[in-house]
Amino acid sequence: MCIFCKIAAGEIKSKIVYEDKDLVAFDDVNPQAPVHVILIPRAHIETINDADGKSKELLGGLMCAIPKIAAAKDLAENGYRVVFNCKKDAGQEVMHIHAHILGGRKFRWPPG
Repeated sequence: MCIFCKIAAGEIKSKIVYEDKDLVAFDDVNPQAPVHVILIPRAHIETINDADGKSKELLGGLMCAIPKIAAAKDLAENGYRVVFNCKKDAGQEVMHIHAHILGGRKFRWPPG
């Protein structure tokens, strides 16, 4: 079982900021911004490449949860960044699909 599955199952303590029957969001332990939340599905899907037709409703729910989390973290008015990394070269460290919700500061584009 991966670390994110263990967090979703309550086996590893985390600061949970949102949860429903399909999703769990928690503060990142190594934040890259003043606000850095990780949003995961409870179901283990390794990468975006592994999403299929059966994942459609689950991942749609994940996308709909993002603005709720942003509002709860006071990010909605000024803005926030959402990042999905896919595989190691893109920076995915945990092989369980997840969204990074980042805010609380201005971001540059391109990042760097």
